[in-house]
Amino acid sequence: MLHLIQGTTRCDRYDYLSAVACGTIGGLVDIFLVGAPTEGALGAWSDAQVDSAVMRYARLVGWDPRNEQKGNVASAIGFLERKYPVNYDQRHTRDVGGAFDMSAKNHHIKSLAHSPSPVGLFFSMLNQFTSTASFVSDGQLVTIQSETFELEGHNPVAKLFCGTANWFGHLMSDVAGSSGSRGNAGRGTGIAVPFYELFQFLPLGQFNVGKHKQDIATIAVRAFQEGYDARHGISMALPVILTDLSIRFIWALRRYFEDGLPASECIPTAKHDELRLMLLLGHGTLAVIDALDAGVRSKGNYLMFFMRLNLLAWFRFTLMVVKEIGIQTGLSDTAQMNIDAYRKIEEALDMYLDELEGLDYDRFEEEANAYRIFEQKLSVATSSEDITAMLEDFLVHFEIPLPWEDDFNEHMEDPDNYFVFE
Repeated sequence: MLHLIQGTTRCDRYDYLSAVACGTIGGLVDIFLVGAPTEGALGAWSDAQVDSAVMRYARLVGWDPRNEQKGNVASAIGFLERKYPVNYDQRHTRDVGGAFDMSAKNHHIKSLAHSPSPVGLFFSMLNQFTSTASFVSDGQLVTIQSETFELEGHNPVAKLFCGTANWFGHLMSDVAGSSGSRGNAGRGTGIAVPFYELFQFLPLGQFNVGKHKQDIATIAVRAFQEGYDARHGISMALPVILTDLSIRFIWALRRYFEDGLPASECIPTAKHDELRLMLLLGHGTLAVIDALDAGVRSKGNYLMFFMRLNLLAWFRFTLMVVKEIGIQTGLSDTAQMNIDAYRKIEEALDMYLDELEGLDYDRFEEEANAYRIFEQKLSVATSSEDITAMLEDFLVHFEIPLPWEDDFNEHMEDPDNYFVFE
């Protein structure tokens, strides 16, 4: 694929070197500042930022702590837990009637409604409206009846809004851990990285974890229990963002200063083949360095390997590869043409709706009634004089200028006269 892209780009060796260098820097940041959950400096920074965000949100929705509690994230979490209760917050095996094994450390990933993604929003709405709770266990979706839950709001739209607000507020109460765990000076179990919960539907393979062998789903849950949550996801995103932005910045600078192109042609968008190639090389370098580091440090333990793997870096790289394959094979062009066509249809429909909204419906109804009355009179006319009189009355009623002047018969007798329609 790189050979195909190279045939259409103007990249030189400095572009390649700078892309690999940016990816290497991102990889080093990932190794030494991110690492496994709770190890790196960026992990501590992201935890602190999430704590701060939780307290700011709590203040926004009414948290008014005493002076000694103003910097206490556990107090803010407790306030949010009370303000945004949900019916799908079961925490232990006994809470689900022994249907499957669950603990306080993994209920945020097993409960699909706790996911900060469209998946989580869907199941949260479903669970809140139907008084159920949806979980994943052994690769299967498990739904149980919960206590009756009544959403606020007097109509479906209001209930949907309240349900969404309740879902988001409850996520904010969980993203930094529970009030109990944070009150005991622990880090707490947060919520999963968006879509990470879907790993539970992959009970595939048997991988070495210490003296045992476990599948992907089990390893993913265990990694989450050890801190591989959304807070760690923020720290994982930083080397990915650093790699991406640095490559785009270098590409834009070279095009502007070395090639002398106008600034409008130096905007680093995906339409430039050479930039896409540089991004592929950079993110590929970051992903490879990340995998090598995880492989060396894990020493054959796949749980440790998984915990050191930067899934966001690999997701970004994989997504870019798939998109580039689509571009090189023409699939993305076809898809883009379809999207553009749908957009034009949407624009035409919007214009048509605007015209409809501008219609005078009262005037339209009045004219329609007049046409019906005229039709009825015309059907009972007995002479041409009656028809002529009716036509003249019709034109006068609708303020349509007559195409002749004075008497119609005199107008017709003069060969130099003609009809004028306005």
